Amino acid sequence: MLAIKIIEKKRDKYPLTSDEINFFLNNYLNGNIPDYQMSALLMAIYFNGLNQEELFHFTNSMINSGELIKINNSEKFLIDKHSTGGVGDKTTIALVGLFGCFGIGEIKLSGKSLGHTGGTVDKFESIPNFKFPENKNQMIDMVNKIGSGIMGYSDKIVPLDKKIYALRDVTGTIESISLIASSIMSKKLAITSNGIILDIKVGSGAFMKNIEDAKELSQSMMNIGKNFGRKIVGVLTDMEQPLGFAVGNANEVIEAIETLKGNGPKDFSLLVNTIIGIGLLMAGKAQNIDEGKLLCENMIKTGKPIEHFKKFLEYTGGNPKITEDYSLLPMAKNKLEFKSKKEGYISQIQAENIGRATMIIGAGRSKIEDSIDYGVGINLTKKIGDKVNKGDILAVIQYNDDKNIPDSLRLLEEAYVFSDKKIPERDVIIEIQM
Repeated sequence: MLAIKIIEKKRDKYPLTSDEINFFLNNYLNGNIPDYQMSALLMAIYFNGLNQEELFHFTNSMINSGELIKINNSEKFLIDKHSTGGVGDKTTIALVGLFGCFGIGEIKLSGKSLGHTGGTVDKFESIPNFKFPENKNQMIDMVNKIGSGIMGYSDKIVPLDKKIYALRDVTGTIESISLIASSIMSKKLAITSNGIILDIKVGSGAFMKNIEDAKELSQSMMNIGKNFGRKIVGVLTDMEQPLGFAVGNANEVIEAIETLKGNGPKDFSLLVNTIIGIGLLMAGKAQNIDEGKLLCENMIKTGKPIEHFKKFLEYTGGNPKITEDYSLLPMAKNKLEFKSKKEGYISQIQAENIGRATMIIGAGRSKIEDSIDYGVGINLTKKIGDKVNKGDILAVIQYNDDKNIPDSLRLLEEAYVFSDKKIPERDVIIEIQM
């Protein structure tokens, strides 16, 4: 079997067999096929895509390129929730406190921030003394004992994805729906779970900028999941403005915890309730999503989610603590109010701008090796549809170093668009795909 023949076959729009896919990917991982030939195949896939059968074999080869996290004989229904990334997306933090209250296990690998979107790992690590499991055995033990197992990505799990992604990044093939779907799902399927919930962000602050691409990506990932025998649901959610009000690591931890107390922003609370509702339906603990959402709302009123979240923190080791006033969390030394120079109704808040404005003051990374300042961030005070007068505070920048404050202010200035007419609030849930 020759690599060039496989490249030519895909170039000419013919489907590849499982043997051809496995041959190519395995030999690339082992160094027997060079980057330039893998680049050629990636470009052929970019233009011609992969059909469902090809996607199955491509994803399967990725999964089996490294270690698998297998959880045997768990009494809990295990759910892996994945978000494609957004600004102010602290959903996983809130879910940790909720799924466990219903006897559902949440298990997932999470990433660090890169670019304008935040990373779940950084948010948890903003909690002093918080420690992630150091290996898959600790993660499995965590799931069995406390119900939630979250760990950073490991080079030992789906190593082929990391190698291919690095090549996609420099060959203009990042945007391929087929390659995105197989990349995400290979990491989901390398872990034992009973159900997968996909939160596909759509809008200015998301990777998927339009609804058509988001639907195509969601359907591709759902097809892969179903072909591997998993229960899977896709939720298309709005990212035309940041999720909630808080952006930045410690900021978002606070907002997630307040949501567990019943004090969360309307849009974020609805997203959390919906994902829990879907999880309860998947696990057979609710007749439909609406019933599941109601069960979630009632559970929050009991105060049990906060207690479960504290147990989760205690189990991680390192004695992490969060006080009622959050004084143990890192806090920025300085605050700057960003005030409106216009009046009217907010019609747009470019989420990417908000994310970049937060990143450059230290809350995120432009390069993977950049360090994070956990205490800095931006807290919004208004959302789309709100009435604003001149001089009203639109956001508060929390910072330690003022070096990039002028650029951060410029990005905030460009993020807001106003209308003379009343603008309806945006729905955070766009569509649920079953």
